[in-house]
Amino acid sequence: MHKYAARVEYVMGRKRVIIIGAAGRDFGDFNVLFRNNKDYEVVAFTAAQIPYISNRVYPPELSGKLYPKGIKIYDENELPGLIKRYKVDVCIQAYSDLKDLDVMDKASIVNAAGADFWLVAPEHTYLKSKKPVLAICAVRTGSGKSQTARYVSNVLKEAKIRVVVVRHPMPYLNLKEQIVQRFETLKDLDRYKATIEEREDYEPHIRNGFVVYAGVDYERILRAAEKEADVIIWDGGNNDAAFFKPDLLITVADPLRAGNELTYYPGETVARMADVLLINKMNSATKAEITKVENDLRRINPRAKIAYADSEILPDNPGLIKGKRALVVEDGPSITHGGMRIGAGTIAAKQYGARIIEAKRYIQGSLKETFKKYPKLKMELPAMGYSPKQIKDLENSINAADCDIVISATPTNLRRIINVDKPIVQVGYELKPRTGALDAALQDFIKRVKK
Repeated sequence: MHKYAARVEYVMGRKRVIIIGAAGRDFGDFNVLFRNNKDYEVVAFTAAQIPYISNRVYPPELSGKLYPKGIKIYDENELPGLIKRYKVDVCIQAYSDLKDLDVMDKASIVNAAGADFWLVAPEHTYLKSKKPVLAICAVRTGSGKSQTARYVSNVLKEAKIRVVVVRHPMPYLNLKEQIVQRFETLKDLDRYKATIEEREDYEPHIRNGFVVYAGVDYERILRAAEKEADVIIWDGGNNDAAFFKPDLLITVADPLRAGNELTYYPGETVARMADVLLINKMNSATKAEITKVENDLRRINPRAKIAYADSEILPDNPGLIKGKRALVVEDGPSITHGGMRIGAGTIAAKQYGARIIEAKRYIQGSLKETFKKYPKLKMELPAMGYSPKQIKDLENSINAADCDIVISATPTNLRRIINVDKPIVQVGYELKPRTGALDAALQDFIKRVKK
């Protein structure tokens, strides 16, 4: 048989697939598209971007009957070799925060190794809920999704609507223990051994009195959440699309990174899909930055309503800040792969008169690798906590710092996790709408829910 004919015969059979991602969208895509699909064989996952998530196995408890031994998760550096070793036909892009150029770089690596490169439309991966879904997404990580989700949750609660929050997946530990997770109290964070990154997103909702679901199998998560909710709020991760088909989609944009709304994937996708486009952080951005974002959004999605909001900085002990030498600790993902130039801690330090010390001088252990990977890091310390070792390295870095106070703008309370020998000022940040556009959209949604 001619080698081309042999290739055609092979391709017409069960296609071999690798899913590339970072322990979130990749597992979701597998569960919906491939777990029970006999036309495809997923031979591997690859992982990058997040520490310690490769060299695991997607277990049989999740992979289903077609994969009785589970599926190996490799480091993405091995991708070209894996494509050749397993004669892979298709690689699925399943990251939730990449520059457009990085997407094409991965496509080139995959194509050069002999496989096709697929971008899957959110419409093909949506799970459909029996209850109304309000989804909060963003053009970039750190734009203000969770504070928007908190605001929206409270508005719905005031309208006597039972809300359950479902958070975008972050299964970085034992996947068998993270299939379906329900968080109602702060003790549940300890029970599930939540990482700092998970605590940052779950803890504020719990403190506000809302149940949070997360995990790996979002079909099972959705069905569990439906049993105790009138409305499900999808609190998105990075700039990914929702896993549940939304009845109202709010996409948050960040003018402090003006232009990113057109240059990141899938951020531009969720901006184009939005019913409401929310320009946040108006109080921290320049007029030129706001105008740039507004013009971009109007051009790519003229049908959406545009709303505006401030991100209000709320330190719990502002009197302790003035005149002090402060180490600023920020939300980890936002200032690492999110690329935010400053976070809420820095804004609070400047507003209340602290002198910020250089965090880079005091980093310990694995945080040295983090600063090497993200060379723009200098003044702010990311609250990295993907493993017990990283949490200990964070604690040691803070205790090594020559400062008077710590200004912590990670949404989780570090006092519950690490032992620090300095006073901590906890900085919260909440959404404060500037116009009535967001509230009008929410009231229209509430009317539809109550019909």
